[in-house]
Amino acid sequence: MQEVTILTEQVLRGLVPLDQNAVQCIEDAFHALATKRVVMPPILRLDIPEHHGEVDVKTAYVSGLESFAVKIGPGFFDNPRIGLPSTSGLMVVLSSTTGLVQAVLLDNGYLTDIRTAAAGAVAAKHLARDDASIAAILGAGVQAKLQLQALALVRPIREARLWARNITKAASVAAELSSRLGFPVTAYDDPRVAIAGSDVIVTTTPATQPILLAEWLEPGQHLTAMGSDAEHKNEIAPGAIARADVYVADSLAQTRKLGELRCALVDNVVPKGQRHVELGQLIARSEVGRTTKAQITVADLTGTGIQDTAIATLAFHRAKAIGAGMALWN
Repeated sequence: MQEVTILTEQVLRGLVPLDQNAVQCIEDAFHALATKRVVMPPILRLDIPEHHGEVDVKTAYVSGLESFAVKIGPGFFDNPRIGLPSTSGLMVVLSSTTGLVQAVLLDNGYLTDIRTAAAGAVAAKHLARDDASIAAILGAGVQAKLQLQALALVRPIREARLWARNITKAASVAAELSSRLGFPVTAYDDPRVAIAGSDVIVTTTPATQPILLAEWLEPGQHLTAMGSDAEHKNEIAPGAIARADVYVADSLAQTRKLGELRCALVDNVVPKGQRHVELGQLIARSEVGRTTKAQITVADLTGTGIQDTAIATLAFHRAKAIGAGMALWN
């Protein structure tokens, strides 16, 4: 018989908080993607347009690891209107040797939120100026909150600006973040004004039309775009990719099909044969990112299966170490 560990969201929140260890876990995952043999198939995607819904299935196997994860991640973006979260889902941890299920992580999307925020922090750590202290967050959902929290782990943030289409919600979230993070967070009703003078910009929306234009960017700024993870999504104007001095993808195979790079290629503002680099290559120091304070840098994050395997494996190992969760025999 095979023991299967069942971990609920409540238990997982205690096991894997958004902290330096979570950021390091995801940084190590990107490093592995650049330096080890990794099997990471294309994302399996199911769209349910009549309910503004989507489901992504992601996975990755890193050679030498004893486990890998498969993540099912639904996003139903009308859910908040009926009092439900827009994201949910679960992860399954399986043995790399036998394929048997080792754990089921009923996280309701929590681990995805954590690994996504951690990826934003990793991007800023390797691309934003060391003295970056003013952040602009576009969006007011769960990921907007977590991205700012994660960013404060890697840069000396002392002020943040928050924009969302719903200014009332933006004001409420800004007040919540100010109290939680200990520095002022101000709501703005104009994204261009929020961005002006910021050091780091993070877009966190499911937008299908650009909410950030290329001409708004200023020398020295770093931009992380993390909302575009499907062919129909687009947060930043394609010209922003062309204007960037340094463009970095989490996975070029994905950003060419799903990310902001896809839009730039479709609009022919970036040559199809132009060479780009991946975040893991910066971490492994096989490629160079920012070299001057005046450069504009862009990170295009679509979310990768290796992040899911990394964060799920971390949660599973921590659970086993302390005997957390419920054990079933299958």
